[in-house]
Amino acid sequence: MERYAPSKIDLASRDVVSRSMAIEIREGRGCGPKKDHVYLELHHLPREELEKKLAGIMETARTFAGVDLTKEPIPVCPTVHYNMGGIPTLWTGEVVYPRDGDDNTIVPGLLAAGEAACASVHGANRLGANSLLDIIVFGRSCANTVIFNLNKEGTSQPELPARAGEESVATMDRIMHNNGDIPMAALRAKMKDSMQANASVFRDHECLAKGWEEITEIYRDFKHVQVHDKSRIWNQNLTETLEFRNLLVNSLLTVKSALERKESRGAHSREDFKERDDINWMKHTMAWFNESGEVDLTYREVHSWTLTNDVKPIPPQDRVY
Repeated sequence: MERYAPSKIDLASRDVVSRSMAIEIREGRGCGPKKDHVYLELHHLPREELEKKLAGIMETARTFAGVDLTKEPIPVCPTVHYNMGGIPTLWTGEVVYPRDGDDNTIVPGLLAAGEAACASVHGANRLGANSLLDIIVFGRSCANTVIFNLNKEGTSQPELPARAGEESVATMDRIMHNNGDIPMAALRAKMKDSMQANASVFRDHECLAKGWEEITEIYRDFKHVQVHDKSRIWNQNLTETLEFRNLLVNSLLTVKSALERKESRGAHSREDFKERDDINWMKHTMAWFNESGEVDLTYREVHSWTLTNDVKPIPPQDRVY
């Protein structure tokens, strides 16, 4: 890290560390048979200190990498830690569905908070610990919104449609009993490799276009997925297949949005558009997906103002060391 953040070294922010790792791997200094990771060494620290301060890391390294970090380095590589986007919401936690020129049209009764939501507070690079602050602030806001709406509108609810929920059950049955010939694990590995290669730390038009083509093909192949476990009790194979489908949809949305955003901003770092472009791209991407695999994009205004005159808005700034 001395080459990339000489003043901070291993205390540099995670986006700087991720880019540093990616550069080392890309320039051929990676480790392992595929040279696709680097090593994190901690065994110079006393065992007692590791067990006291990094017990969780020790357990994770032992479980998933078979490594005793008191004696060996841990293989690591850049990966997804947090989604800065999410379901668009107001500060009240109410979900919005932009239409007819109004970015803030509310979906009645639907609320979201935390990593699943986007209340327009993190920008393109969340600061450390702000995810916990997010769920505390907007979780409370959601609770206050529910209380306010109940007091205003009462507790009566409209009748559910006669066949409510049947579509979801039918989708699950269709996937579980699909007569496919491609193991889910094989498709998931292809998705992982494609996203790591084409939509990772560094991006440009060529790799994103390739990623879009590959992920689209994987989505088409999903109709041939095989769920070998047909039981209805603790079916991990089915659970992982449903989770994979969700990841696949998110991959399509991510790659398409990144391909169209012709700038660099926070964690979205494009080598063919290295600078932030506030004139053309100071806006949220709104991605719309349909079951055929098509993604349509619109855009929504960034909330750059505050809710009180006691705090002035803070304009975007470059993160520099």
